[in-house]
Amino acid sequence: MPAPGRLGLIDDTAGSDLATLGWNTPESIPLLWSLSRAPDPDLALRTLMRLRASVGEDWTEVDVLIRTRPCFRGRLFGVLGSSEALGDHLVAEPATWRLLDCDDLPTTDEMLHQLLDAVGAVAESGADPGPVYRASTTGPPAVVALRSAYRNILLQLAARDLAPAVEDEPVLWFPQVGQFLADLADCALTAALSVAVTEVLGDKPFDGRLAVIAMGKGGARELNYVSDVDVIFVAEPADATSARIAGEMMRIGSLAFFEVDAALRPEGKAGALTRTLASHVAYYQRWAKTWEFQALLKARPMTGDMALGRDYLAAVSPMVWEASEREDFVHEVQAMRRRVESTVPAGLRERELKLGSGSLRDVEFAVQLLQLVHGRVDESLRVLSTVEALTALTAGGYVGRDDGANLTASYEFLRLLEHRLQLQKLKRTHLLPEFDDVESMRWLARAAHIRPDGQLDAATTLREEIRRQAHRVRRLHEKLFYRPLLEAVARFDKDELRLSDDAAVRRLSALGYAKPEHALSHLRALLTSKGRRGQIQELLLPTLLEWISRTPDPDAGLLNYRRLCDEVSEHDWFLRLLRDEGVVAERLMKVLGASAYIADLLMRSPDVIRLYADSANGPRLIEVDPDDVARGLVASAIRAKDPKRAIAVARSHRRAELARIASADVLGMLDVAQVCRALSSVWASVLNAALRVVIDASVAERGEPAPARIAVIGMGRLGGGELGYGSDADVLFVCDPLPDADEAVAVRWANTIADRVRKLLGTPSADPPLEVDTGLRPEGRNGPVVRTLAAYAAYYRQWAQAWEIQALLRARECAGDDQLGIAFLHMADEIRYPAGGVSPDAVREIRRIKARVDAERLPRGADPAMHTKLGRGGLADIEWTVQLMQLRYAHRLQTFHNTSTLQTLDAIGSAELLSETDVSLLKEAWLTATKARNALVLVRGKAIDQLPGPGQQLRAVAFAAGWPEDQANEFLENYLRVTRRAKSVVLKVFGG
Repeated sequence: MPAPGRLGLIDDTAGSDLATLGWNTPESIPLLWSLSRAPDPDLALRTLMRLRASVGEDWTEVDVLIRTRPCFRGRLFGVLGSSEALGDHLVAEPATWRLLDCDDLPTTDEMLHQLLDAVGAVAESGADPGPVYRASTTGPPAVVALRSAYRNILLQLAARDLAPAVEDEPVLWFPQVGQFLADLADCALTAALSVAVTEVLGDKPFDGRLAVIAMGKGGARELNYVSDVDVIFVAEPADATSARIAGEMMRIGSLAFFEVDAALRPEGKAGALTRTLASHVAYYQRWAKTWEFQALLKARPMTGDMALGRDYLAAVSPMVWEASEREDFVHEVQAMRRRVESTVPAGLRERELKLGSGSLRDVEFAVQLLQLVHGRVDESLRVLSTVEALTALTAGGYVGRDDGANLTASYEFLRLLEHRLQLQKLKRTHLLPEFDDVESMRWLARAAHIRPDGQLDAATTLREEIRRQAHRVRRLHEKLFYRPLLEAVARFDKDELRLSDDAAVRRLSALGYAKPEHALSHLRALLTSKGRRGQIQELLLPTLLEWISRTPDPDAGLLNYRRLCDEVSEHDWFLRLLRDEGVVAERLMKVLGASAYIADLLMRSPDVIRLYADSANGPRLIEVDPDDVARGLVASAIRAKDPKRAIAVARSHRRAELARIASADVLGMLDVAQVCRALSSVWASVLNAALRVVIDASVAERGEPAPARIAVIGMGRLGGGELGYGSDADVLFVCDPLPDADEAVAVRWANTIADRVRKLLGTPSADPPLEVDTGLRPEGRNGPVVRTLAAYAAYYRQWAQAWEIQALLRARECAGDDQLGIAFLHMADEIRYPAGGVSPDAVREIRRIKARVDAERLPRGADPAMHTKLGRGGLADIEWTVQLMQLRYAHRLQTFHNTSTLQTLDAIGSAELLSETDVSLLKEAWLTATKARNALVLVRGKAIDQLPGPGQQLRAVAFAAGWPEDQANEFLENYLRVTRRAKSVVLKVFGG
């Protein structure tokens, strides 16, 4: 006799239990080895002991069957070792063990009669429009009777499903199990409907018509052991009576069998429970969203008035196959998938069979999307179940044969695990055990008939298989859409089934490409590249296209990728980098599909792409120090003696730095303040380099030293260190004649230098413009471009207007002679931070100017709620508010001596001049508006201040601003909400 431990029994009482059963004899060895193969032998033995006590005198008959009929033994041990819930049912209903001795599963008709007989239901009419069954048993007794009858049938299926783990019994494949469970659900809800009719109507006749439409897995006939069963009700008429019957059917079904859910009906849970056929059609024609047509892929008449159900299907099905032509079809489908996945906590995603990454939902969404795309013209794809759909897609050449077979195998494996988990307690679950829970993983492996593999035990084998299958699903998801496209374009294998050009165009269109014909031409160009490049493209493109499709503008992303490949065709490192560094490829595709601005920069500075990789310390894009960049830019420029050549060198450095900053911005590696500081730093360094080169060239031409020192004072956003991508550089030029120089000559020379700097920097080029704006100088555009420090001091002390004092609040030295720049700032301090504060008249004038700006400066046709600069709660509102408070309080608060808007807001909060809430609202609005304004430039490639309305452009702007692509409306709503709240604070400060 083998010892209990050798049989896998670890319960201390196992030996005595075997003795009680009389199984401790040599004749019992075959059944003991069978018991050892049960998924949980201890659970099986404990339940056997309970069953022995429950069946009483019948145990002798049970024991004989266990010993003599391996099929009975396999079914019994398989159930008892896998399912506590079904074991409890066997014990509670002693006669049910005899069901395991039946060789055949009940037919659909037999199941229907068993369930109807359980409540004494009889048909009231014949054929179509279908019999109305009316039960004689209602209330709690009906629920108990239906539950028992349903469990009896479920027991028979589970026994045959689980038996092969114990004995050499025929395997029930996943499609067979799902179809049987769907047929059982149909019969069960038919019986529940018969009880509902009696409870609502009593003896009164049912004059209406009510059809129940199966949706989801029930509609596809691929149900789980424990699923919600999704339904939709169609009624003629859709009155209170039909709604009560439908509601009662759902209640009874949920109590007796499984959760019955009608949330997929029009308007969801807020909609009417029953609708007429005409009402359903009207809703789908006018209001239905894309996901609702996706759900209708699996619709099937289930019970009730089947003729009405068929009419419903005939009316709505044509609309399903037109859904892929709807605007935003792909965005809605992909957004729904992301929302579903986002509901799973990050710590559970690896264990979530249904909703995680590489899960069942990945397969189902991919298959349904392909059905919707190609089923419009290919009716062979109009099938219900996922497995049948994959078979049809493979047969039609829409999916490669190997890919289709592998994806089907992965799907069936994951569904098998789901079934075994649910059978354990007959609870709806999709969550795998903790991978380090050895006992639970061992049980699941044995229940799924997974055996040890080489040096790995069953639990470890299962764990590795789960990871392998999830990875395969993720990879096949990418290949499913794009590998057939490449085969269609390049015609690699004439023997392989492939998409036609028309099918390829449809697929690209459904994947979000607005101009799929152009996309096909780009793919052809990439795949036919000479030599090794074409081979690497073939390897890379399925994954690259998947990443590009996740951006708001796949057309632009693919075009930009093709252009970039053409530009770097002589650089062997580029494709190797994308092949070997997956993170570089993913980041680059996101950038190319998000920003025309960055794409154009990368064409001319491709080496920046090397920074997309990670180092030991994190992303290399943010390891660069802007101060080092500034020093390197100036040093490189001044080494080129010719001013034009020097400016070209400076432009090249600036271009690379702009590409680096913008890439890190789009990829979420830099916050708004860091972006603004980096942009301001590179602008200042370009000014510094240009000024030094022009002065050196002038000195060389003159053959004598410079007659004056020159400094450039940053104003506006440059002075505040808050430049955006589309900002000009507001500056003042100040000079100081040397002691032995003629002042008039020195000023003329300084003006010549300033003009040359502005002209050189302003020369048109393919790079973002370098406009130097001197409009904030004294007397505005009517005054001289360069003044001496003394002239500035005299002017400001005698003539300065309120707006000029306000402009000085952001003055900061940024280029040229540092000592002169600092001297200018000391002079400016006397004007902008005067003892006793600025005059009340100046404050009133600032308020008046602000009111005029609000009334007159907004461009014609602009929406004041969505203009990032001059609109409600936009940048101008926040900055004027901060500057007004500086004018009023900087004379007594040293912390207000600051050119940064954000830092001054912090000082305002510390001084408690505004509440913490008000300061937070102003800061949030400034950051939000700046982020949005920068995103507009990144997307459009030029300076724009007006946010677009809902649509493609808004999605692109939201994406560039760091919002998920499917949350463009949320981005806009957040912008409007934040700026509206900030405006209330602005009004509080300015009055009015």
